[in-house]
Amino acid sequence: MNNQEVIWELIRGSWRFAAVTTFVDLRCADHMKDGPLSVAELAGRCDAHAPSLLRVLRVCATSGLVHSTAPDTYGLTETGRLLIDEPGSMRPAIVINSDPDMRYATDSLTETVRTGRSAFVERHGVLYDHLATRPEIAKIFNNFMTMRTLPISQGVAERYDLSGVRTLVDVGAGKGHTLAAVLRANPDLRGVLFDRPHVVAHAKESFEEWGLSDRVDFVAGDFFQSVPAGHDAYLLGSVIHNWDDADAERILRQIREAMDDNGRVLLTELILPEDDSPHIGKELDMRMLGLFGQGRERTRSEYSTLLEKAGLRLTGTIDLPEYGNLIEAVPQ
Repeated sequence: MNNQEVIWELIRGSWRFAAVTTFVDLRCADHMKDGPLSVAELAGRCDAHAPSLLRVLRVCATSGLVHSTAPDTYGLTETGRLLIDEPGSMRPAIVINSDPDMRYATDSLTETVRTGRSAFVERHGVLYDHLATRPEIAKIFNNFMTMRTLPISQGVAERYDLSGVRTLVDVGAGKGHTLAAVLRANPDLRGVLFDRPHVVAHAKESFEEWGLSDRVDFVAGDFFQSVPAGHDAYLLGSVIHNWDDADAERILRQIREAMDDNGRVLLTELILPEDDSPHIGKELDMRMLGLFGQGRERTRSEYSTLLEKAGLRLTGTIDLPEYGNLIEAVPQ
């Protein structure tokens, strides 16, 4: 690939995503799940202009979502089936990343970089407060986060040895998928789910459905103020990357003050390469910059420095699914 082709590939990526977004918005995968359809049949089912839809399908075919089975007839590939609206679907990832408000975070990235303040926050306020005003997109966002979290949660349960740990506190737990996975894998373990009051209320309902509520204490609070004290291990799943160094250090200091000297802290995050090699985390960091301003992805050395400032020492990392990593730290 020559120098000009590199630039064109970057530009073409936005065009391909526009085609995929249209494919998802029209629910083409749902209409095609039972078998191939002609362009005319598919256009009729999704109320679209057939000649225009054909042009979109040609791009989706080059992207590996559909394939031609006959002239002007397409069927789903195995990759395309991931966009059917069903449990485990990746459809929420496309919907949330193409939503106009969410796109504003990246479309206005130049302004964010010029000012050092998130243009998204300036216009819409804090992301989670904004989502509260849009229940339908909030539901899709939650489904997107669940889709991303489940493989990582299972990876923690399968790959990290929690023998010797009696209680694990999931700090900023959200719905608690990781805590639930760990409890299932460790029958003698007890959990503490710690988050904001309204989050804890919803999480409690989920744990009751999963049959795990009798092994969990549900505690509401603010991790900038305090966290439950005296437990063996503290887990923060994709929490620290939401904050700048100063606030991240404040959170980690609260945990260090709450834990025993023989305790441990576990972070699930994306660890960026120290060099110029490609990594999804570097690209995700643009989304973090746009949406939060202060949120950021970090390298291993940056996490090590951050932990040291909070009185902790990084002792190791474990690779997890979906490009994730588990970072273990103990008191200095």
